[in-house]
Amino acid sequence: MAHLPEAVRTLERELRGIFHERLKSLTVYGQSSHGSGRAGKGEHDSHGAHDHDATTHTMAIVDTLGHDDLRACGKRLRAWHDEGLATPLLMAAHEFETALDVFPLEFGAILDDHVVVFGTSPFDGLKVDPADVRRACEGQARSHLLHLRGGYLETHGRSDALAVLIVRSAPPLAALLKSVARLEGVGATDAAAAGRHAERTLGLAGGALGDIVNLVGIREISSEQAERLFPPYLDAMERLVKYVDGWRMA
Repeated sequence: MAHLPEAVRTLERELRGIFHERLKSLTVYGQSSHGSGRAGKGEHDSHGAHDHDATTHTMAIVDTLGHDDLRACGKRLRAWHDEGLATPLLMAAHEFETALDVFPLEFGAILDDHVVVFGTSPFDGLKVDPADVRRACEGQARSHLLHLRGGYLETHGRSDALAVLIVRSAPPLAALLKSVARLEGVGATDAAAAGRHAERTLGLAGGALGDIVNLVGIREISSEQAERLFPPYLDAMERLVKYVDGWRMA
């Protein structure tokens, strides 16, 4: 990472003030896929969270983690958010490795894209089991397909409601396709590239998934677009579920 935000150094000092020698490491993660990693004051949404691309994500490993520690961190959280930091991921020693099989996609992404700011790397010797990644991808894919089917029923045949369903489904689809790419060892941090890879793998006509991924960040589409996009989108998801269900490591 070319630039380490000053806010991260401030976070390090404050965490060391809270945990003292119990702070074993501080890691910044997800910077390669989220721009330069330059933290700064950004726009908040209605829930008080920063825009995803404007945040810097961190994880702190500590020997022990108790209620008083959480309370001390909570008092500083607003200031951290104001400086462009996401809420730190706080974990007690050895929690990360023991949870790797439960969160293979989320924690695998951290393993793939991180910089240790302070302390000893907590990731040495760790790797994600492909079987765990496959299982997690299948869960994501099946959930997405069920959401599309149920969401379609709830549109009551209204094209404008279908348009909303499709637009809202684009970000989770992008995350799913990047997970599938990771499963196959394809370093696709870009959702569009992951979409093209999935289309080639499934033998789909160009655009069945890519057109949906390209809607990330788009607020709305026309009813006509929705009616055109949904049938191949639904078909692609059904094929993706079958593919991931039957995936075996070569």
